[in-house]
Amino acid sequence: MLALFLFSRGAAYRLHLMLQRVPIPKSNKTTYSDAGVSIDEATRAVALIKRSAAKTFTPEVLTSIGSFGAGFSLKGWRDPVLVSSADGVGTKLKIAFATGQHDTIGEDLVNHCVNDIAVQGAKPLFFLDYFAVGKLDAMVCARVVTGLARACKQNGCALIGGETAEMPGMYAAGEYDLAGFIVGVVERKRMLTGAGIEPGDLLLGLPSHGLHTNGYSLARKILFDIAGHELEARLPGLSDTLAQELLKIHRSYLKPIQALHEAKLLKGAAHITGGGLTDNVPRMLPRRCAAEIDPQSWPSQPIFELLQKLGSIPEDDFRRTFNLGIGMVLAVPSRKIGFVSQVLKKLREPFHPIGRVIETRSSAPKVVYL
Repeated sequence: MLALFLFSRGAAYRLHLMLQRVPIPKSNKTTYSDAGVSIDEATRAVALIKRSAAKTFTPEVLTSIGSFGAGFSLKGWRDPVLVSSADGVGTKLKIAFATGQHDTIGEDLVNHCVNDIAVQGAKPLFFLDYFAVGKLDAMVCARVVTGLARACKQNGCALIGGETAEMPGMYAAGEYDLAGFIVGVVERKRMLTGAGIEPGDLLLGLPSHGLHTNGYSLARKILFDIAGHELEARLPGLSDTLAQELLKIHRSYLKPIQALHEAKLLKGAAHITGGGLTDNVPRMLPRRCAAEIDPQSWPSQPIFELLQKLGSIPEDDFRRTFNLGIGMVLAVPSRKIGFVSQVLKKLREPFHPIGRVIETRSSAPKVVYL
């Protein structure tokens, strides 16, 4: 049995403070609170999130929230390979700040990280987060962590720890940063590497829920700075307010990937994040292979049409900034497309045949648009 130990939230969290060198009067007592850090608020935050985190625990979790290090057992795996990923939510956080909606941002983060390791065939084991803020609000922290815990539960992984850093002067009032770290596992012989992908294989696109967590800096500039829209605006073509559209949760594709992988129907997968289809699809392809993709093969989502119309974005930038409605691309053998279709339909997972793998003279994989 192999057990891993990683840092987790302590009983009152570790709090960091950036201090300037200023003279302190000898006659006055100075407390941590005077410096802008509230240990009491941190203790309150811990109390609020303990229950949410505990609900995600699996039998492999060896410690509880409050330990200095979190333990997780790998008993039962024969030749395990650990697969890890770290990421952040980016400037989508700005939408959460402006709307006061903090309970979905955590889901965005977990799902993003889950997808990053799922494309290599890994099963998520545990997740740790980093929440940094200028002035800690226990209720806001609890809402963020509740979202983290909800997504962890849905993806079958444990939220076993994290860090809350209160750093006065580092962040504007009401703002924070959020990042996460995930660890998954896969048997060495079951890793998805894309090595078996070959010309003739089909490329299937799984729909996204809008922007997911990429392209928000450009989207905010176009929608708010250039077009001057408000978050509560209802724009033509959108079924929700602009705020609701921009806060749609980054999807997890774990279930369809696992189902196809277990059925030995999946050769490779690419999570479409920063860099869009152009930069991410080649990451799963072996040398001498390229992806031939038809942009007209799946329905366009109104939010992307709106951004293109308002921003007049150059086509290359457009394709490398946004997912354009496809959040995951799967490479499957063309002769088994019937079985693939059955698996996905059973999961009620919509998909679009968006292209195929072709041979190329270039050693570097690439995307060719029709």
